[in-house]
Amino acid sequence: MLKSFKPVLLGSVLFAASALCAADSDLERVMKERNLSEKDVLAAAKTYQPTGRKDDYMVFSSGGQSGQVIVYGVPSMRIYKYIGVFTPEPWQGYGFDEESKAVLRSGSINGKEINWGDTHHPNFSEKNGEYVGDYLFINDKANPRIAVINLSDFETTQIVVNPVIKSDHGGSFVTPNTEYVIETSQYAAPFDNDWHPIEEYQAVYRGAVTLWKFDYDKGKIDVNKSFSLELPPYMQDLSDAGKGESFGWAFTNSFNSEMYTGGIEKGLPPMEAGMSRNDTDYLHVYNWQILEKLAQDSKNYKVVNGHRIVTIDAAVKAGALFLIPEAKSPHGVDVSPDGRYIIIGGKLDTHASVYDFKKIKELIDKKEYAGKDPYGIPILDMQKTLHGQAELGLGPLHNTFDSQDGVIYTSLYVDSQIVKWNYKTLKVLDRINVHYNIGHLDSMEGKSSKPVGKYVIALDKLSIDRFNPIGPLHPQNHQLIDITGPKMEMLYDLPIGLGEPHDVVSIAASKLHTKPTYTMGTNSRTGKQHPAMTLAGQERIERDGKNVKVYATAIRSHINPEHIEVNKDDNVTIYMTNLERAEDETHGFTVDDYDLHMSLEPGKTASVNFIADKEGVFPFYCTEFCSALHLEMFGYLYVKDPNKKYTSAKASMLKALSPEALKAEYDKVVATNKATDDVIQSVVKFLKEKNYEKYPKVKALVDDALDQYGKIPETKAKADAAVKAGDMNGAILWEGQVWQYLVKTADVGLRAKNNLIRELSTPMSEAASNGEKAYLRGGCNGCHVIGQVSSGPDLTGVLLRHENGEKWVADFIKDPAKFYEDDYVKAMINYFNLRMPNQHMKDEEIKDIIEYLKWVDENAGLN
Repeated sequence: MLKSFKPVLLGSVLFAASALCAADSDLERVMKERNLSEKDVLAAAKTYQPTGRKDDYMVFSSGGQSGQVIVYGVPSMRIYKYIGVFTPEPWQGYGFDEESKAVLRSGSINGKEINWGDTHHPNFSEKNGEYVGDYLFINDKANPRIAVINLSDFETTQIVVNPVIKSDHGGSFVTPNTEYVIETSQYAAPFDNDWHPIEEYQAVYRGAVTLWKFDYDKGKIDVNKSFSLELPPYMQDLSDAGKGESFGWAFTNSFNSEMYTGGIEKGLPPMEAGMSRNDTDYLHVYNWQILEKLAQDSKNYKVVNGHRIVTIDAAVKAGALFLIPEAKSPHGVDVSPDGRYIIIGGKLDTHASVYDFKKIKELIDKKEYAGKDPYGIPILDMQKTLHGQAELGLGPLHNTFDSQDGVIYTSLYVDSQIVKWNYKTLKVLDRINVHYNIGHLDSMEGKSSKPVGKYVIALDKLSIDRFNPIGPLHPQNHQLIDITGPKMEMLYDLPIGLGEPHDVVSIAASKLHTKPTYTMGTNSRTGKQHPAMTLAGQERIERDGKNVKVYATAIRSHINPEHIEVNKDDNVTIYMTNLERAEDETHGFTVDDYDLHMSLEPGKTASVNFIADKEGVFPFYCTEFCSALHLEMFGYLYVKDPNKKYTSAKASMLKALSPEALKAEYDKVVATNKATDDVIQSVVKFLKEKNYEKYPKVKALVDDALDQYGKIPETKAKADAAVKAGDMNGAILWEGQVWQYLVKTADVGLRAKNNLIRELSTPMSEAASNGEKAYLRGGCNGCHVIGQVSSGPDLTGVLLRHENGEKWVADFIKDPAKFYEDDYVKAMINYFNLRMPNQHMKDEEIKDIIEYLKWVDENAGLN
């Protein structure tokens, strides 16, 4: 009896082994043809993700001049999405539907629409300095703004405009519990909107740091509770918030301590010459906890453009603002994970400077100052605040941290390198060349209080000869580097062909909790129910003079209504709700020639508004390929000039089929529907027998399926009435609609069944759970589908197919090649035309896989 099962099991292990043998020769051939070294192949293996395998980390990159955010995965470096932020993004309907337009227009400045942005520094919401995958913040350097992206659906939900600064490079940095989002000015300018000559630079021009108060529960910046700190016109740059022992403090570096103002057109030396004359610039050190108290008392602040600005004098008197000399023209400031050290690189220096917050705080507490700047701000002695300096190379810019205590990675712009060093011992550990002129860099969660490390991403400004030529405008190059070994290893080059990605942040994928669908009728930009939510049966067109409102729905595979008639110059608003409840069943909507678009994810309600200023007939359709009948998911907008008379033309009649042919087509559709319904009934029987209603997630799917199924009787009645009236054309069409509802029901119902089976299964032991992970990690599911024969045999019952089955399976997984000549294995190889490859599983992994297979057998009866 066991032998009769032998071929199945052997195939389950064998299919992989045969693949390995064949793969050896194929691999050698491919390596030779493509001139690949073993190191090349190993790098490819470290980033390759088999179909269905998901990435461990998600990376959010600024999109530079695109005004967007780019999302990709690590280690695969696959790009997942461009998030529309400061720039219209048609795929998502961002800036085209009215709901997203409201967000985009909230970024207008002094009444002027701004349709582009220069995104620079993304940052996650934090709790205790650890990344939390709830929100992402991103700044716009060109037009000083901060955007909030809700990571439950990766949509921009808020844009706030800074009312007092004119440019912003130093945003958006987050305090350890997301109390504030920090935004600092770049180029000094007057706070008001009046004209001031450059001769008034030191008197009127100012920098600032804005502390945007974040309401975590609402997911929005509270503008009324936000305020700024006045700073001298030193050209503030990047910032970081203290954590741990430096909690409550923040740090912003700067350039142009010279306060030089240029004038190349007047024959004066250019900005770059005058702004790099001094040996040092200033690190700003300020206490935001003191500042927020100062901002409550009007004697400490001035109001400009309706915004509170705590004055330099008030901050200095309260002991909340200090300066420390730093190497000239610095470009990065990063606080160590424990909050004690502040690391700064100077672009025009070869050193990285490590400041010790304990020393800084001691000098502040003792009021031991080296002097004051022209604005009365106390200056701390640089040498007395330094832990030390490390000689790294030319052009140190930015830093990111490793999980190893004291280990840091610094980008060298001029040398095109990343240096690995220890900021406590000040010793260089390793360096690697990148291609070319690296700016920012990031290790996994590398700027949080608990950096993970594992990989570093290099954001190279130039790519020059790395990729196929595409004209003078080259992509930038994001390079993935393995940092798990003693030496850094380059793995992957990713060309980014969108804007100039400036900085990235990364987060464990497990920390992101996205919505698979929306609650029915949701306005995705507010998270609340849309007032124009339209359910099935509520579709209608309402007219009030020249204002026409269309309440429409979309569901596979029709838009309701399919015909919309308006008059020329009517003000038309189309509200549309996607009635789908199945994940990934997005619909889009556009009206040809009218520059309209919206994206409708399942459950979402959105709208478009336009003046019907063009007479004619305009098709509208679903822009997402959503079903087999996607092309049939369309309708017509008729725009009629009420002041014109039209000559009617009779429509040509389509050639009718013979009565016999119509009857045969009708019978075929009815038979198909009966077969589909039989499948549904078997699923329903299973669900009822297993008491599906006890499981909320399963019940939600069943309710969705029953909702679709509930539409069938009315539609079927129309088909029967058509038959009775002798209208076989109509009967076939209505029966076709019945089939649509049946297919949707079956699709959701089968998903409900699979989810219920998982709910009913016996709990997994820790070993079985680890075994399932090893099984998936090894790619076993690529050939084995539990419960059915696929590219390889079904593994259900595999442990019963051999004497001492557990040992046999374990030995086979350990070294499949030893079994290739076994009769049973040979048979499986011939049947599946594959050999089981050696997955190089560890003994503990194999042991866990055996436990997983036992769990599969325990629950086999549930299928």
